[in-house]
Amino acid sequence: MRLGFFTRLLDDVPPGERYRLAAEQIRHAEAAGFDTAWVAQHHFDGDEGGLPAPLVFLGHVAATTSRIRLGTGIITLPLEHPVRVAEDTAVLDQLTGGRLEVGVGSGGTPASFAPFGHDSAGRAALYAEHLAVLIAAWSGADLGGGNRLYPPAPRLPGAVWEATFSAAGGARAGRAGHGLMLSRTQPRPADRPQATLAEIQRPIVDAYHDNLPPGAVPRIMASRTAFVADSRAEALRWAERGLGRGRLPFELPDGGLDTRIAAFDVHVGTPQDVIDSLRADPTLDRATDLVLQVHSVDPPHPLILRSIELLATEVAPALGWTPAQEASRT
Repeated sequence: MRLGFFTRLLDDVPPGERYRLAAEQIRHAEAAGFDTAWVAQHHFDGDEGGLPAPLVFLGHVAATTSRIRLGTGIITLPLEHPVRVAEDTAVLDQLTGGRLEVGVGSGGTPASFAPFGHDSAGRAALYAEHLAVLIAAWSGADLGGGNRLYPPAPRLPGAVWEATFSAAGGARAGRAGHGLMLSRTQPRPADRPQATLAEIQRPIVDAYHDNLPPGAVPRIMASRTAFVADSRAEALRWAERGLGRGRLPFELPDGGLDTRIAAFDVHVGTPQDVIDSLRADPTLDRATDLVLQVHSVDPPHPLILRSIELLATEVAPALGWTPAQEASRT
């Protein structure tokens, strides 16, 4: 299992400072032994996500890191020209020394589509069309008029991850042999409001496995919210503050902090609290990548750095993770 750090760049500071702090968090994760770092893309709404240009940001981070793999979680592909994405990712992969991972998805904010001249109702078809062009470009296909991608990027078709909320999306990613990205939380079915995240995501993982080509190696990323502090009281104090903001794309049930922790699918507390909580998630038994973020708790920067340390030194090793530098010595 690989261990990843994920950020939506939501530190409560101006944009430039958000980018500086997020870059520092990724460098801290690399120093702690994390295998991957991921950034989200969000357009227009700084309260939902602070980064509309993930490849630009990762280009900066690449220059100040040396080992950690850098990924997009996700690029909203219907809103991008796929040939331009192919060019930018090809250049960035060269600059990172082959450390780029490319997560893509159809996008989750309908209001973001109009400024790009698209209707969100057509996102699925547009996503499929753009993904096909992106893969063809990386694979060296003629893009028209005898033009082919430069620089070449034959490695990148094997570095694709698809994000989805549905079993159909899991099947699509499986048929393509791509990685599967599972969300940190997602809406409960109307007829099963108390369903666990693992119960909702099990059919997605099953569909992915059922559709993988023979011999293909599965790649399954489980994104999870995990905030670890030195005391449970400190962790819960910040969880109450962060989860009280109500950043969820679906209605919350009535109740106090415990209800919100369950509704947001948050793993929070001391290292042992979070170890016990993550061990109770059966999806992780099938994941090749565990990617952890502090959203929607979103504590201050120093506490994010401390959480990264505790995840790497106490939580992840208890779940079977071995830091890359240790694995290379065994």
